[in-house]
Amino acid sequence: MGPGVKFLFVHQNFPGQYLHLLRHLAASGRHELLFLCDDNQNFIQGVRKIVYRLRRKPGAATHRNSREFETAMIRAEAVAEAASQLRHLGFRPDIIIGHHGWGEMLELCDIWPGVPMLGYFEFFYHTDGLDVGFDPEFPVTPPMLSNIRAKNGVNLLALSLPGHGQTPTRFQHMTYPDWARPRISLVPEGADLALCHPDPTVARQVFRIKDVEISPRTRLVTYVARDLEPYRGFHVMMRALPHILAARRDVEVILVGGDGVSYGAKLAEGSWRDHFIREQKGRYDAARVHFVGRVDYADYRQLLRRSDAHVYLTYPFVASWSLREALASGCAVIGSDTEPVREFIHDGENGLLVPFLEPERIAARVLELLEDRPLARRLREAARRYAEQHLAMADYLAAMTGLIERLTGERAAPGEPASPRVAASGSGSV
Repeated sequence: MGPGVKFLFVHQNFPGQYLHLLRHLAASGRHELLFLCDDNQNFIQGVRKIVYRLRRKPGAATHRNSREFETAMIRAEAVAEAASQLRHLGFRPDIIIGHHGWGEMLELCDIWPGVPMLGYFEFFYHTDGLDVGFDPEFPVTPPMLSNIRAKNGVNLLALSLPGHGQTPTRFQHMTYPDWARPRISLVPEGADLALCHPDPTVARQVFRIKDVEISPRTRLVTYVARDLEPYRGFHVMMRALPHILAARRDVEVILVGGDGVSYGAKLAEGSWRDHFIREQKGRYDAARVHFVGRVDYADYRQLLRRSDAHVYLTYPFVASWSLREALASGCAVIGSDTEPVREFIHDGENGLLVPFLEPERIAARVLELLEDRPLARRLREAARRYAEQHLAMADYLAAMTGLIERLTGERAAPGEPASPRVAASGSGSV
């Protein structure tokens, strides 16, 4: 990319999806990188972070279907105010890049007319056929349907803006209406293969994470989610534990995740973790099940390397970064047979697939991996090989910079490789 591009990134949670892109751009030393965000303590050398302030919260009388939309409008207003100050100081970006999910980008075309925008489109909500109604344990009630449709308010406004979009998987691209897909490029996200990699020596020594110690003789089953909640199959995992632990005395389980709710409904009180621990009380050896909460990234990477069988479950919803990182780390993965997971795991080739709603079959596949070491070894090697072929960070960065070049009219600088074309709308490329 040519020298001196002025970037404005926008995401409430710095750096959001842009960690690797920001580091790549900052490392060149050529570009001006500004990032508008809500307040947090993260920092990247070479990136100037500018915090916007929300003036208020949604009103108490706001209709339940409108609260999320009103929050988005409040964020849009706050970001526009901060952007106006930047404009008065003489800053005009060459491109604006940000996540459309929270409304932050909705007014920026008015602040800087004509500046190209690249927006992240994460998921378009549907009242059936995807995550909603997928799990019969949590049935859909009629009042929920209007709320689900209302959640697309910001999505639809964002699609009416000038500019272009991106999304990381075919599944996510498919969730958007046919008429919207040509405006959204598929830019697959990768994993840092240098940081997330296999290390067989980890299993040959005592492994420690927080106050848990796992001996080399122990077979370790792992599960990771940002929060322990039904959308990520936590309830199904808990119901698989009695079958796994009863079958083998040498198994211990580590579950990583917080007690909040990232996706889906909250309980009236308490956490999903406590709810399903109570449900399964007395059905498994609790001394061999370790809830470690959220962990440092370095500990998390070591956990994936130590894992003998890693379970990843999700509704038909956005796939977690942890799935990509588990494959890059050479985990033997048991994944739910849901569309976002099938995009990464091919059953029997680089992992095993199992029906999301069947805990006994999940347990059986975990035990299959623990008992069949040649199979586990073959899947581990294939998982890493898949990551090297499909999840290389260099490919993601080349695709992103290529899309940026296309939108800004920039050309590759002397000595830089030409950027690959980026798949768009399933029928061509841009």
